[in-house]
Amino acid sequence: MFEPSQAVQAVPGSAQTIHPAKVIAISSSSIKVACSNCNLRELCMPVGLNKEELARVDTLVDVRRKVKKGGALFHNGEKFTSLYAIRTGFFKTCVATEDGRDQVTGFQMAGEVMGLDGIVNDQHTCDAIALEDAEVCVLPFERIEELSHEIASMQRHVHKIMSREIVRENGVMLLLGSMRAEERLAAFLLNLVQRLHTRGFSQSELVLRMTREEIGSYLGLKLETVSRTFSKFADEGIIEVKQRHVRILNSDALRDLVSRPDCD
Repeated sequence: MFEPSQAVQAVPGSAQTIHPAKVIAISSSSIKVACSNCNLRELCMPVGLNKEELARVDTLVDVRRKVKKGGALFHNGEKFTSLYAIRTGFFKTCVATEDGRDQVTGFQMAGEVMGLDGIVNDQHTCDAIALEDAEVCVLPFERIEELSHEIASMQRHVHKIMSREIVRENGVMLLLGSMRAEERLAAFLLNLVQRLHTRGFSQSELVLRMTREEIGSYLGLKLETVSRTFSKFADEGIIEVKQRHVRILNSDALRDLVSRPDCD
């Protein structure tokens, strides 16, 4: 339903400079693992490419960027130049509200692509903040467009990524517009563990990289409501919670919450 880890480095096309401890760019000469050999390739790159096409796709990535926890990958209003494939780590995207609060718009993890928001107007419309130390592959968008004209599966893959983002946004709108607090949190946990399982992690255990306040911001819930709902799930034997470690004991109960008809 949804779709959400040195020298001073200036972000290309931006007047802003990132704190020296937050970002480091790694040149192509330092990159040891090509896209064709990356264990996340099937998650962020097309499948079924022949040897020649794989070699051409490998030329996409000539820079990797490390972002320290709390650092920004890009900012709202910054010039759009690249997409970013997350290799390790976890991010949140957020926008500033009129009253100065940060509204979380999504959470992204390894194997997912960020930066699609910048395609429409050639500038980013949100901030992307690392929730833990992370590393991304920088994919220059001009090069992606060139390869999309030459490799049909690349074009289809880009369209698939864009479509997935549209579906995710529609899912969030449905979530915020029609679900109760319990249903929202249940859907969030199910989606998160499913995405992690796709990457080889457990189907029933996860470590939350985001705070409960950030979860509440994303789900349109107050912090107290998020904490109370977590406690309710734990009391009912649906989940087990130890700080940020969550173990799902009864996934069917979570699914029933999400799929039950509105009784109002």
